[in-house]
Amino acid sequence: MSSDVRFTDFKSDKQPTWCPGCGDFGTMNGMMKALAETGNDPDNTFVVAGIGCSGKIGTYMHSYALHGVHGRALPVGIGVKMANPNLEVMVAGGDGDGYSIGAGHFIHAVRRNVDMSYVVMDNRIYGLTKGQASPTSREDFETGTTPDGPKQPPVNPKALALASGATFIAQSFSSNSQRHAEIVQQAIEHDGFGFVNVYSPCVTFNDVDTYDYFRDTIVDLDETDHDAGNRDQAKDKILESEKEYMGVLYQDEESVPFEKREGIEDSMAEIPDGAPEGAMDLVREFY
Repeated sequence: MSSDVRFTDFKSDKQPTWCPGCGDFGTMNGMMKALAETGNDPDNTFVVAGIGCSGKIGTYMHSYALHGVHGRALPVGIGVKMANPNLEVMVAGGDGDGYSIGAGHFIHAVRRNVDMSYVVMDNRIYGLTKGQASPTSREDFETGTTPDGPKQPPVNPKALALASGATFIAQSFSSNSQRHAEIVQQAIEHDGFGFVNVYSPCVTFNDVDTYDYFRDTIVDLDETDHDAGNRDQAKDKILESEKEYMGVLYQDEESVPFEKREGIEDSMAEIPDGAPEGAMDLVREFY
């Protein structure tokens, strides 16, 4: 941990190839600011990314990083954290990556409550593969492959998280840079799995869920009397279909991370010489 780190220290020398105006620029900048504000530095940070436009983020950030396969970023991130609990682990993904093929991993990562953060860039469309409906697309959202809309209700990732026993659920908007960075910072500082769904508009393929739409409809929970520690209030806000919320929806202040419960403290990089006693006998049973 360092107090001298600036968010620019997390910028790599690779130039992003996202479309001009993509919400992922703001999402990434907020992630870097939050990491710097929490005293982390690139040498102590591991970013895992999935597939999609968001999957490029590990290349554009200066830290340890791994670009995983579709929907599998979370188990990789958990593995990293278990191998070295001293690392700050941040997993980045998109709505297609995380809530479709990765939905099973999402639910179990939430309930496991490992001390890490998960930032999902939700643009309500598959952007990298040229504009198909995603799990969070509206029921009537028209695309080239769903000309009459997907005709099924969108996935509510916050509801999935709450039902799975989440200890931190938040939502932000990439265009509101200060609030976005603050919310991600709260997720990092949370003792447990910090989940942040980020409205990150796709300016190329989604002309419905735009910057203007979110600016006009989003409600900042800090400007309401919402009690993030009250699970019933959180449920009501999460299931509210007429409003888009920004801020911490739910946080369990008594959360105990998985690795603390299980006594996982030391880095597994410190491996003693030689195989554990009896290991070779176990191997021979399978050969």
